[in-house]
Amino acid sequence: MNDLEKYFRQNDDKLIHKWMHYFDIYDRHFSRFRNKKITILEIGVSQGGSLQMWKNYFGPDAMIYGIDIDPKCKDLEEENVEIFIGSQSDRKFLREIIKKVPKFDILIDDGGHTMKQQKNSYEELFQHVNENGVYLCEDLHTSYWLEYAGGHRRKGTFIEYSKKFIDFLNAHHSQQRSLKVNDFTKSVESIHYYDSILVIEKRKMIPPTHEKSGKLSFQKKSRFPNLASKIKGKSKEIIILNINRILRFFRLPIIFQN
Repeated sequence: MNDLEKYFRQNDDKLIHKWMHYFDIYDRHFSRFRNKKITILEIGVSQGGSLQMWKNYFGPDAMIYGIDIDPKCKDLEEENVEIFIGSQSDRKFLREIIKKVPKFDILIDDGGHTMKQQKNSYEELFQHVNENGVYLCEDLHTSYWLEYAGGHRRKGTFIEYSKKFIDFLNAHHSQQRSLKVNDFTKSVESIHYYDSILVIEKRKMIPPTHEKSGKLSFQKKSRFPNLASKIKGKSKEIIILNINRILRFFRLPIIFQN
């Protein structure tokens, strides 16, 4: 049991409501920030219990900011804890926030969990996460819940929206104009999907390189053995590539694989 879960189980102060498997995920991605001078933003203050948990976990040098739509949450401020009142659905409000605070080392979206709110927060605040910081969006199960306009592979959910991040991460290897290197490619080291949680870990990235060492043990066979046996002459690789290019344009799978 990690320190976050221990705190939760011993808590008799302000209310904390969490899915139990979250604590290991938090500790896995946040432990490197403990006892350092860092800045944290949590969207969704609720009763203030999680702000207390972060304060205990990260130590006295952590500055913790919260966002909540309920004005009563302002009363939960204390030393090293500042709370802004407003809606994460309001892009203008989010833009005003980042003008007032330093960049975040950790951003936790535990707000209203609607598709619009999760997208707005990512699009407005991700840029304000530090170069080596972490962006965590939780309770993604709402992407599957009808009352949140969710559904399996339903257009407009945050889960479907976030799947493009996988492409961005690998954009250096794209041979098509439809996928180009962007700011996400240049600033994200890894993305992690868990049950109901997405974690994005940032780091300044350089284009990937590859090298070889050692000697050949044997000559490799054709990449397309089935088709190669049916096409004679030196042009077979060109023919294969052209057929595959057409299939790729229509987003169809290659038909010559083993």
